[in-house]
Amino acid sequence: MKRLLYLFVFSFAALFIFPDTVFSRDVKVQVAVTADVHARLFPYDFVANKPARTSLANVHYMSQVLRARDRSNLILLDNGDLIQGTPAAYYANFLQEADKNLFSRVMNFIGYDAATIGNHDIEAGPEVYNRLLEEFDFPWLGGNVLDAETGEPYFKPYTIIERQRVKVAVLGLTTTGVPTWLPPHLWEGLAFKDMVESARYWIDYIQENEDADAIVGLFHSGFGPLDPDPDDHPLEHASGYIAKHVHGFDVIFASHDHQRRLQTVSSTAGKDVMVINPGHFAENLALAELTFRRDSRRDPFELKDIRAEIISLDKAVPSHPYIQKFEDDVQEILNFSNTEVGRISESMHSIESLFGSAPFTDVVHHIQLSLTDADISFTAPLAFDQTIRQGKLYKRDFFRLYEYENYLYTMELTGQEVLDHLEYSYGLWFNRMLNEEDHLLNLRRDEMGRIHPDSRGRRALQNPMYNFDSAAGIKYIVDVSKPVGERVEITSMEDGSPFDTETVYKVAINSYRGSGGGGHLTRGAGIPHEELSERVTSTSEHDLRRYMIDYFSETGVYNPESRDNWKVVPEEWAEKGREKDMKYLRP
Repeated sequence: MKRLLYLFVFSFAALFIFPDTVFSRDVKVQVAVTADVHARLFPYDFVANKPARTSLANVHYMSQVLRARDRSNLILLDNGDLIQGTPAAYYANFLQEADKNLFSRVMNFIGYDAATIGNHDIEAGPEVYNRLLEEFDFPWLGGNVLDAETGEPYFKPYTIIERQRVKVAVLGLTTTGVPTWLPPHLWEGLAFKDMVESARYWIDYIQENEDADAIVGLFHSGFGPLDPDPDDHPLEHASGYIAKHVHGFDVIFASHDHQRRLQTVSSTAGKDVMVINPGHFAENLALAELTFRRDSRRDPFELKDIRAEIISLDKAVPSHPYIQKFEDDVQEILNFSNTEVGRISESMHSIESLFGSAPFTDVVHHIQLSLTDADISFTAPLAFDQTIRQGKLYKRDFFRLYEYENYLYTMELTGQEVLDHLEYSYGLWFNRMLNEEDHLLNLRRDEMGRIHPDSRGRRALQNPMYNFDSAAGIKYIVDVSKPVGERVEITSMEDGSPFDTETVYKVAINSYRGSGGGGHLTRGAGIPHEELSERVTSTSEHDLRRYMIDYFSETGVYNPESRDNWKVVPEEWAEKGREKDMKYLRP
């Protein structure tokens, strides 16, 4: 007892005699981030109708493990594109009747501390994102998304999160492409400011007004070029550029491009900035451990060390309490997804759409033309290798056929603009074949021109398939022996009447493309972006997928057919190129 008494007296006296020594200590704060979850809420693939490897159920389990560590001081963040991508999202946002949206219930249960809004979160529309803004127990960030009327941030720009008296500022910014990709009624009242300019403003503001011990960037934006051409601003992928050129960030979490990344960027101020991207679909968790030190209770904390890793969630078991909590929601989503809609007499394969007119895309053309009084239709395959199998069709199958919640526009385009649109598309799509031994498709290549896989080891196309627009309503050929811009020859309308480059045609096109997405109408057809809305003569009331479901419900049994209104020439070269590319893409 005397020994304990002496120890207590000595410790108490030391508080006054040696304050700096007693209070000298390290504090570790772990910042964990998910990104581009795209509604992978549960360990079940509602489209394929089978169990899934990862979901937010795995994230909940891992977050509990991290929180259980001694003095982990976990901060859990999400980096955007949360509420779109699966039947679960569609059901939760547009159909489910509940006191609170499923996404707010899930995120609050897991215990997120903050999130940044992504472009696909805006895509759900103001009724959805405004509701979630109220229901989330944490701030939804977006420092460069402004109220168009007041000029003030519509979402909270940043938040201060405190752990053991360490203050971490988290600044959220999102890519500025929304006005280019989405119809105006989905973002009406919002303005999107350049990310780089906004980062500079808010980093200065935080440094001047907040006593933060570290500043974290939570950016719904890919890594991008470190030193782009000045004409390329504003950048869609700005995280790397900000790390190098905007000083003050300690860690930046990137997203949006779905590419895993763990990279140190040396800033122009001579500071190393860690940039981390966990990838997509709740497959991984990005984790940065920040070590702070202070020498006395009067001193501020100083950031001494940053260690980062990307944790695979593949082997993290789904959280049992999480599964129990939301089992009724899972059953509701299953009932919705497995509702029979109609039948199909033959299977349809998206990969066939890479090589010519094919039923997978032609059914979309057919529905777009039947919903409008358009002369011409544009569409692209939205999936690389999906199959809709012969037999019964369920609502879940339409998430294979049409992945996004696009609306349908009718626009007025001249024949020349239609031609230029197609030239641009096929320039992205096909390689120039100099002989029959060449590849037909425009495949990913390195700086030396050698074909190589993408960053995840997959054999890949140079450009995404959702930018490969074909047309219906006209007949044409694509000559891949010719250079880009000189490949397409439109021979007539599909009914045999003449096609004229001077005539103004009514064109059925999805809202992403009609808003300028992909650049087909702006860079391809040369229409100024601000004039695109003037060309729109009608907009569908609902998203295209809903109309497709209605169409198949009314049809009963659908017989897939190719329109055979376009083909690739020289045909012998194209066929050999197709065989070569199929072996490459499906080794």
